[in-house]
Amino acid sequence: MPDNQLGEFLRARRAALSPEDAALPSHGRRRVSGLRREEVAFLARMSADYYTRLEQGRERRPSPQLLDALARALHLEPDARTHLHQLAGTTLPGPPAPVDRRQISPFLRQMLDGFTAAPAFVINGTLDVLAANALADALYAPFTPADNLARMVFLDPAAQPFHTRWADTAEAVAAHLRHTAGLAPDSAPLRHLAVVRGCGDARGP
Repeated sequence: MPDNQLGEFLRARRAALSPEDAALPSHGRRRVSGLRREEVAFLARMSADYYTRLEQGRERRPSPQLLDALARALHLEPDARTHLHQLAGTTLPGPPAPVDRRQISPFLRQMLDGFTAAPAFVINGTLDVLAANALADALYAPFTPADNLARMVFLDPAAQPFHTRWADTAEAVAAHLRHTAGLAPDSAPLRHLAVVRGCGDARGP
């Protein structure tokens, strides 16, 4: 049987994490110790089938971004996160680049931070994420970095697991960029995003 150290590590860390640790409801007696596979997949924003294949050793090439999503879901400390990447044979990504929030007014920043009912963010015409509240930061945590919606959709490996209807999302983003390009055809950022979209089209299903 092929070596499956990655799956064994994930299984052990899943068993060590209680629903209470992960802020999940616990309904009565559980047949397994720790979290269920479906719960880890939910926390990491990936399909339960994909996570199951990772544990069983049937999927052996997870992206660094997906591994980091699992590290967050399993509450891994830095050394354990590094070990997870080593087991998968991936390069440990650095910290996400900071989002530039200087382009919005202090009033808008305060209003955004005070909006706690749902994820909210501010974008410009080229879909740069200028600011986000805490819920939006958590929602887009799988993306590295969460700096531009077009780049995130077309180039980030987290996009297709994140967007259940990726093709529809990609078309909506492309339509927005076409509309914006009609208003500012000489925009350098838009020309750059056109290249981004061209590179990312090959990732479509």
